[in-house]
Amino acid sequence: METPASETTRFPIRRDPWWAPLLFLLGGTPGRSYVELAGDRLVARFGWLFHHTFLLTDIEGARRRSWPWLYGIGWRSNFIGLIGLIGSRGNVVEMRFKRRQRMWLLLPVSINRLAVSLEDPEAFLEALAKVGVPVSRYS
Repeated sequence: METPASETTRFPIRRDPWWAPLLFLLGGTPGRSYVELAGDRLVARFGWLFHHTFLLTDIEGARRRSWPWLYGIGWRSNFIGLIGLIGSRGNVVEMRFKRRQRMWLLLPVSINRLAVSLEDPEAFLEALAKVGVPVSRYS
């Protein structure tokens, strides 16, 4: 389940034009808004508030999902296990973890799911499948 150590593939977070000014103020620029497959790790970065690395072996599965208006845009959490890195309600991919992941996001949080809006969700899911992560194409 490991990509070659020298291989790094970056997938930009999709940021709708009407949200870009607000996200920009919070550091959500194109250069700081991505998920990246780097060796045996997934690096997720969204602005100044979120930069975390996950082991690919900790990902139980990934799938496309919807993101309702009610859930909002930006750095989102339901405080019971989900963090969303959302710059657009479209093209959202959710990754489920085998065990809870602990991190700091202004406060300590523990998550079992990470949702990210991506420019090319299908390419990301394909890349995850190539490294052995189970992928569901439809939610």
